[in-house]
Amino acid sequence: MTYRDVVSRQVLTWACTAIGARMPVAMAPLALVFLVRERPGGYSLGAILAAAYVIGEIGGAPVLGMRLRPERARVHLAGGLAVGTLGYLGLGAFPGAHPAVLAGFAFVAGAAPAAATGGLRTLLGELVPARSVAQALSVESILTAGVWAVSPAAVAGLALGVAPRVPLLLAAGLMAWSVTGLWLLPASWGVGGEDRAGPPLLRVLIGAWPVYVVGAASLTLLGLSELVLPALLEQRGIGVGWSGPLLTGMAVGGGLGAFVYGLRGWPGLLRTRSVVLMAGTSVCVALAASIPAMAAIAVALVVAGTLQSGAMLTRNLSLREVLPPNALAAGYSIMYAAAGAGYAATGSLTGALLRVVAPSTAMLAGVCLTVVLTGVGWWGEVRGVAEAARCGGRPVSSGW
Repeated sequence: MTYRDVVSRQVLTWACTAIGARMPVAMAPLALVFLVRERPGGYSLGAILAAAYVIGEIGGAPVLGMRLRPERARVHLAGGLAVGTLGYLGLGAFPGAHPAVLAGFAFVAGAAPAAATGGLRTLLGELVPARSVAQALSVESILTAGVWAVSPAAVAGLALGVAPRVPLLLAAGLMAWSVTGLWLLPASWGVGGEDRAGPPLLRVLIGAWPVYVVGAASLTLLGLSELVLPALLEQRGIGVGWSGPLLTGMAVGGGLGAFVYGLRGWPGLLRTRSVVLMAGTSVCVALAASIPAMAAIAVALVVAGTLQSGAMLTRNLSLREVLPPNALAAGYSIMYAAAGAGYAATGSLTGALLRVVAPSTAMLAGVCLTVVLTGVGWWGEVRGVAEAARCGGRPVSSGW
């Protein structure tokens, strides 16, 4: 297995379009904080705006993803990205507006393009041969890791060096660019292969719930590392400024893990690989919480990022096994929403725990939550297989 089939002009066009759609998502939370930090209560207001943005993402992804039709995919995706562009443009153009107005713009910027991740991922699968889908998804993960590694530095540099509104104006420009890029890609996918006589879409999507649960668990660990790391470093007597380079190392590890995963076929069922990779990630995050030396923390986080990206790839591949082609975009969107919900839940949990326990203890509690979610998801997948064998048919959960 190689990446040869993934190297094409269309995939390059897709990558440029995906960067335009995803870079604003990676920039938004930090950019919102910088936008209002000099106002009275700026950091609290920034947190509220970031929360409004995330709520928009979590709500918009499943709702818009389920309305995304393969035969009109380009029109639906372009519409969502165009409205999202207006949301970012409003934030950058009116930074002094009333907080409620800014929260409205943030919500729109998060909600309107929320189905784009699932739609673009589905479209990528149409641009490569079926045998190379794993490599294509690995390339997507590498690209995403690069976007998340670059975005914080870009936001901080532009906000502090130019003006606080500039990162959001740049985000608007990038998202508008992605709308243009869609017209260089296929307008639809898998139209001829739709099974309109099959079960209702909602029932099909609900049947894949174990995949979403483990996907949420994977992002829970990532969020745990990002949110607790500054406090953990302070607890260890290490400069808080090291949190940025350490998280960048984790993102680089994620890109490396995605690349390695796509180099070959791996033994075992997808659900087994997922559990093994999630267990390894949990161990690494637990070690980062327990070991005082900064070098050891750095190594643990890099390895955690490497394993976590592999775990997310197994979840995306599992969805391709579980869902019919006409439901894939909606399934990816629900996974996106589930991951966002897991990230938000981690923030709430750790925020509460940090008031009463040490950062290392809060991080270990988050690891325990991840292990529980992974176990629930694995149980659901195994149960789906058992039900399929008992019924002798091919239910929604077949392929697990």
